Parts: sequence; C-alpha cells; structure tokens
Amino acid sequence: MSRLLSRYAAALLWVAALGLCSSAGAEVVNNKPFAVAKVALQLSDGSPAAQTLVLNVANTLIKHYGVDKVDVEIVAFGPGLRLLFKQNANKNRISSLVGDGVRFSACAATVHGMTKKLGHPPMLNPDAKVVSGGVVRLIELRKAGYTIIRP
Repeated sequence: MSRLLSRYAAALLWVAALGLCSSAGAEVVNNKPFAVAKVALQLSDGSPAAQTLVLNVANTLIKHYGVDKVDVEIVAFGPGLRLLFKQNANKNRISSLVGDGVRFSACAATVHGMTKKLGHPPMLNPDAKVVSGGVVRLIELRKAGYTIIRP
C-alpha cells in the first residue's frame, strides 16, 4: 500500500514539476452564478462512441438550460483521457463547448501512467486543465453540489 502511495505521490510531483497541475485544482469554479443545474460528466471510457456521447450530453445540457443556466465540467481519466489529447478528432467540438463555458479536467495520475506507456507525456488539448485525480475531482464537484453523470 505504501509503495502505491509513493508512486502516486511521485506522479503528482512529476506533473506539478512540469507545471501541468494548477494550484486551483481543488477549487470548484463558480463562473456561472445563475446556473440552475451543475453537472459533472465522467469519462473513463476511451472509445470514440463514449467520447461523442459525453460531448453530445454536454451540448444537450447547454441547449436545454442555456449557456448561463448550466455549469458543466467533463472529467476525463483512465482511457477517457484520450478525449483530451491535443490531436483528438473532437478538438473543434471541445473548443466550441469551451466557448459555451464547459470545463475539461484531465487526471494527472492518468497523464503519468500514459507517459510511462508512451515514453513521453501525452500532448493535451490546451483547453484541458490537469487536476490531481479524476475521481478526486468528481468527489470535489459532488461536495460542491454537482450532479455526477456517467453517460
């Protein structure tokens, strides 16, 4: 157990050293004070169908509630992190959703694991914010009143 914790701590230090992890990672952004719905969408599946679905759900929420009335964050970890790769086929859709106020969080622990597999850090979409852990982020959002949905 302590070996696993040591590896996780090393991964966090590594990501922080690269400047990828924001010190505001634990904070929940409240940039939509008039939101009537706060939703966190979990993406832990790397399939193109799952990526399309989570983006469709975010778009549906924006269309239903309106840009200022819904606060949406997509949290990607595990294989789901592939959505936030810089050259992902959905990069234009991500950019469009960011324009509507949707936030994208990338798991630092997954970035570290993928770095080991790939032999280099994955290039992430510039709109992705690296957080210490995807599941940790979901817990933080839940505590802040967000509904967690895994489409």
